[in-house]
Amino acid sequence: MLIGDVRPTTLDGVKSLATQLRKDQGIKHSEALDIAARAANCTNFRNAQKVLPAQGSPHERPYVLLTIYWCDKDKRYQVGRETLRIDLVRPILETCSKPLLKEVRGFGNLRMVADDHFVCDSIAQTQVYARERLSTAERSLRFMERTGLRPSREHRKGFPKGSPDNRLPYTDHPTDWVDVVTGQVIVVDEPYSGVPDEDERAAWAARHEWRIAKTSWPGMYYPYSCDLYVATDGATEYDLDVLVAKINAMPAPLLAEDWAGESVSSWETFASPSAKTQQDIRRARCRGTIYPTDSATTVPYSYNMGSTRRRPKGELGIEGHIEAGRMIKAVLSSQERPYSVYRRMNGVRSTLEDWMAKEIGRGQLEGPEFFDVYYHELEREDALLNQAVSREGLIAILGHLKQKLQAVYPDCAPLRDLLNRIDMSRKLIDRMKPAKA
Repeated sequence: MLIGDVRPTTLDGVKSLATQLRKDQGIKHSEALDIAARAANCTNFRNAQKVLPAQGSPHERPYVLLTIYWCDKDKRYQVGRETLRIDLVRPILETCSKPLLKEVRGFGNLRMVADDHFVCDSIAQTQVYARERLSTAERSLRFMERTGLRPSREHRKGFPKGSPDNRLPYTDHPTDWVDVVTGQVIVVDEPYSGVPDEDERAAWAARHEWRIAKTSWPGMYYPYSCDLYVATDGATEYDLDVLVAKINAMPAPLLAEDWAGESVSSWETFASPSAKTQQDIRRARCRGTIYPTDSATTVPYSYNMGSTRRRPKGELGIEGHIEAGRMIKAVLSSQERPYSVYRRMNGVRSTLEDWMAKEIGRGQLEGPEFFDVYYHELEREDALLNQAVSREGLIAILGHLKQKLQAVYPDCAPLRDLLNRIDMSRKLIDRMKPAKA
């Protein structure tokens, strides 16, 4: 039993409440500590010691908690939870906006469930893998804090003259970043150690008037197995040496072997100190630990526990998918669409192919026929290719695709995600229209 609505937010607060509970209820102090810890949305006092600040302060250091649940099939389906507390220089959304965090290595599949808590909705296959993913996210946060860089969505600027044909030789595990002060786009490349030909890279940099430098910091992707390089357009006045110095001065990266987070051998939902209501606690639940069921408008890809992907009820039909595939292939093959549209529409066709695989009966489309629907090039005489030579034509094709999907699928989150990508693609194409004379 708790005392009223007392919800401690610090370790001192938990101890104070425990003392009061012990006196009022005549229970052991250890039991009172666990009850008080649960009032602070912690599983027990040991958990509270790991995730709560010792004392409250108007200048309390900001932090974030990252949680991943796991299930190891090779260990008789042993399950558990890993939670890593990361003390920050500033609140996380002041370091990187919520939408851009999705572009950050380690954060792509983490869902923000509270101001201080991110949860992964997919189940990691081992405890070690869960720790590795959380450690990767921590390294990415430290990189942003120390360098002032943020993820860049202007991917063409990551290539000389905006062409992927001019990509850095031997590039591997690259990410695009931007200096928020200067707007300079920085390519971070993390190839395996010893793989790149340094002479060829130097010749590439001279040919394109770019600068490239190898840092001494072990990196974000695979520390001590990969090297971290930075590259940028050398025609600007950007001081790459200053950035390299910042990176080289970073402390050793966190590794899974250095695990200092909390490990629990259960799937009991962990809620952070800022989770105050039952709704907050429900939001913190990992969707991967829930058995999926049909809703009014969607069905799960799989009914196995941990399956989080869903698709709309309804069917486009084989002919409908073939027509949708033609539209998407015409857009992707057009010289008038920006690279950002390619990324979005490539994702749309991948999703629609998944839906088609679930909708059609076995044996209806097999082998090459199946892959031809959304992949492989159109016939040269296809009328859609002629329509796709203009930006107006591209916008019209995408509008028709949107209408086609809305006609057969009910309004639901999976469909809205696709429609949003189509709408954004249309806007991006429209913005590229030449100014009127």
